[in-house]
Amino acid sequence: MDMTFKGAARRLDDLDLPRLGASIGVGEDEIHAFLDVETSGHGFDAQGRPVILFEPHVFYRNLAGAARATAVAAGLAYAKWGEKPYPRDSYPRLKAACAIDETAALRSASWGLGQVLGENFRAAGFLTVQAMVEAMMADEALQLAAAVNFIAANRLDGKLRKHDWAGFAKGYNGASYGKNAYDIRLAEAFRKWSGIRDTPPAAAPVPIPQPPQPNGSTPAKAEPGKAGVRRGPFSGPFSGPLSGLRAAVLAPLVAAILSLFRKAPSLFRKAKP
Repeated sequence: MDMTFKGAARRLDDLDLPRLGASIGVGEDEIHAFLDVETSGHGFDAQGRPVILFEPHVFYRNLAGAARATAVAAGLAYAKWGEKPYPRDSYPRLKAACAIDETAALRSASWGLGQVLGENFRAAGFLTVQAMVEAMMADEALQLAAAVNFIAANRLDGKLRKHDWAGFAKGYNGASYGKNAYDIRLAEAFRKWSGIRDTPPAAAPVPIPQPPQPNGSTPAKAEPGKAGVRRGPFSGPFSGPLSGLRAAVLAPLVAAILSLFRKAPSLFRKAKP
């Protein structure tokens, strides 16, 4: 894992919202509302790293034995949420935690636009937490896709489709969602975006016409005399392997006949009645 946590850091495109929303049967207004309330509006910090929040109480439960004792002694882990205030920048703590146990540390941070907890990497659509973090480093669209996968995996997509904001907020933020009025803010954000024109769909690229080819093969060259190739003046029965020999024999004969015709044209004309 690259400990700079810097990747391509591509920004979200407007067309990503309706595309990802459609994957769970909602429009871009629902996705906009989700982004307004559940995210800071951007997935990368000023240094181009994914926006994160390292959770010491989650790190605590992902450790055991000597590793946990080391983390507790360093102030990187504690048993209950809220025991100590969060620093402005979580990366120094994350890097120190990685030195103790990289996988446990990555599982203990919330990542990207949707602040998907590393523990939920499978629900977000990844085989490992490292793969999830690498995706978070690369692209905000992948960050949002991870959040959408998490929503679907936890059956919150139905609540989003029904605009059950309280049910969605509880499932996404936990039972204490009411303290931050997540449900009310989601409803207000949805009303706002419902009054704004949706992103126009992208124009489909115009395909370049190509003749159908069997089994993906390249176009075969047309045979002489077939469509697409003009027949040459000597194409036909005298073409082929013996064409040179035939031409050598016939050419003098043809020349002699033409010469005779020019010298004695009367021999080749019909007599007048």
